[in-house]
Amino acid sequence: MQIKCIPAGPLSTNCYIVSNRAEALIIDPGGDFETIVNYLNDIGVTPKAILLTHAHFDHIGAVSQLRSYFGSDVYLHANEQSWLEDPVLNGSLTFMGTEITTATAEYSLVPGDLQIGTFSLEVIHTPGHSPGSVSFLFHNASFIVSGDVLFNGGIGRTDLPGGDIKQLEQSIRESLYQLPDVYTVYPGHGPETTIGNEKRKNPFFTL
Repeated sequence: MQIKCIPAGPLSTNCYIVSNRAEALIIDPGGDFETIVNYLNDIGVTPKAILLTHAHFDHIGAVSQLRSYFGSDVYLHANEQSWLEDPVLNGSLTFMGTEITTATAEYSLVPGDLQIGTFSLEVIHTPGHSPGSVSFLFHNASFIVSGDVLFNGGIGRTDLPGGDIKQLEQSIRESLYQLPDVYTVYPGHGPETTIGNEKRKNPFFTL
């Protein structure tokens, strides 16, 4: 299994392509449709799904084009299903002055194990940055895609609609920090880190 980070969209959101043989998962395609498509075509893989850690505008910018081009289903937590069609809720109208929207997701994510094609992963509900924020755990490769919950030396902002600092702390301490220290963390922005590094050195929450 391989993971490729493509900084995409107006805020350089980390779009991740997780590939396994001839299949792939697209996680948080925040923009730059052509760059994402070119990479997938170059490595010769077909995306089985588009997974969203949450529905803020900077994480969904290329969803509409990608789902149309590949015919891929979209997965998103039920708490934010309506955000995909609402430029106020997803923040695009407020922060960009333009509307970024797409149709609601085909599937609602629920906590627990998820099988998509050859990919086995675990979905963890990690609210705080937003009410439907989730993290994707790939236990067989010892990594997690944390969206805007946990960063390298930082945490997600909680001053947006639905944000809650107490919920965010609970998500980090009681869910993410319970993972093995060696797990790599791939955040929604910025460089990767590890669970162990953040537990020891994160200036916001340590364990």
